[in-house]
Amino acid sequence: MSDKPVCVSDYELHAKRILPKAVFDYYFSGADEQETLADNIAAFSRWRFCPRVLRDVSRVDMSATVLGELLSMPVCVAATAMQRMAHPEGETATARACTSTGTGMMLSSWATSTIEEVAEASGSGVRWMQLYIYKDRALTQSLVRRAEKAGYKGIFVTVDTPYLGRRRNDVRNRFKLPSHLRMTNFESPDLAFSSKEGYGEDSGLAVYVAQAIDPTLKWEDIAWLKSITDLPVVVKGVLRAEDAKEALKYGVDGILVSNHGARQLDGVPATIDVLPEIVEAVEGRVEVYLDGGIRRGTDVLKALALGAKAVFVGRPVLWALACEGERGVSEMLQILREELHLALALAGCRSLKEVDRSIVRRSFFASRI
Repeated sequence: MSDKPVCVSDYELHAKRILPKAVFDYYFSGADEQETLADNIAAFSRWRFCPRVLRDVSRVDMSATVLGELLSMPVCVAATAMQRMAHPEGETATARACTSTGTGMMLSSWATSTIEEVAEASGSGVRWMQLYIYKDRALTQSLVRRAEKAGYKGIFVTVDTPYLGRRRNDVRNRFKLPSHLRMTNFESPDLAFSSKEGYGEDSGLAVYVAQAIDPTLKWEDIAWLKSITDLPVVVKGVLRAEDAKEALKYGVDGILVSNHGARQLDGVPATIDVLPEIVEAVEGRVEVYLDGGIRRGTDVLKALALGAKAVFVGRPVLWALACEGERGVSEMLQILREELHLALALAGCRSLKEVDRSIVRRSFFASRI
């Protein structure tokens, strides 16, 4: 990039200029009218800070733990599919950036780098596996076994995708992977999303999900997943307090408040808006995380104040990866780190232990600036 980015949105603007349209549209798009896509970001402006003063914030400790793993900050990398469309090194570049930054990475089942390649690239870094439940349960179990063997520290099972949301640009573009790429964790062309056959007039990924992913998934299947692994299991895609309470009955180890980056059912709430009720529902029995709309360090602090243990960022990673590969991801994460450090200090918080609900207030009249 000719100009050094100073905020996350700078990467998005440049990525839009350099990525092929179909690739940018796939990464960027939300479902249908994309109302929730916009609200995921705007909702953070409905919360305002009430900072503490005269607190001696010359030192601020941002270290955090996720599922018992120590991280340099409570900002982690979310699972985003097919990263080699953004950069030739894809997920391996992201993994190296996470390790050098001291934070964790969630690998998508639909990665264009294998579970093992990402493990090797991340070295001693913390990594988790995002999992879709396939109709072929033996295949699903094999992904879990490979993640265990490769040193992943948890399974984040996606529970909001019995079918793929209607992403109109992907339909218009008849989205499919570029011919030189495949989902490398699968052997057959159909499961690797690399079949030479066309997908008709629809998004190829929508057809793929309808063919491969199990729409009969129910709570008992969480118990099945727990029975086949000793790794912590986090349910990803919870938006209701009732579902959070149900998840506890099945012994989950964490809940990721997520609307799938607004890519599934349009019109659902922004994740930051439902976070408080889910935190209240679980009563501290498991860790609660959040993704969706995180673009600034102040967004991170608001999520922490409302009870999130950590946040996961998705699209910003893709934009930074497209711009400058591993270096771009590292520098983007560093921007968020510096913004969060400043926000903590200005809010009068010397560590994450001092972040609580008292430092934020709801404002129904706020607008994004």
